[in-house]
Amino acid sequence: MIIFGIDPGLNNTGVGILDVYEKKISYNTHCVIKTNAKNSLPERLKTICSSLQNLYTEYKPEYAAVEDIFYSVNVKSAILLGQTRGAIIATLLGCNVEMFEFTALQIKKSVVGYGKADKHQVKKLVELHLGKTFDKKIPLDATDALACGICLGLSLTGKYNVL
Repeated sequence: MIIFGIDPGLNNTGVGILDVYEKKISYNTHCVIKTNAKNSLPERLKTICSSLQNLYTEYKPEYAAVEDIFYSVNVKSAILLGQTRGAIIATLLGCNVEMFEFTALQIKKSVVGYGKADKHQVKKLVELHLGKTFDKKIPLDATDALACGICLGLSLTGKYNVL
């Protein structure tokens, strides 16, 4: 089965695409959907949603995991991120993808074993889980998305119970 892990962001939304077969999670691909900050919010959300629809059409995932909002100092940023997450979730539900949400703490705990791991620790453990070494230029939005997908994959295979 194919699963998407998604690290939502209005500027950069990371998408990790993983294959899960016989309790083994393997890397398929990743991307980062970028939006232009000069565009209006609806235009930016449209970019994210249409890109996700294109990815859905190409990969046909059965499941997706979206990182949940856990904390924000700036209220406006939290509202924009909430709108972005809502658009992402609505798009995937419209494609009949079964959705799951995980906090950053849950993702880090399942992938790294430590809920307060930094992004570089997450990247390293994503590489270990997938048996793949990524270029140093891989965006952390992509490795965070892959970690979110791994968290779901571990849950679905019964290797780590987050659900």
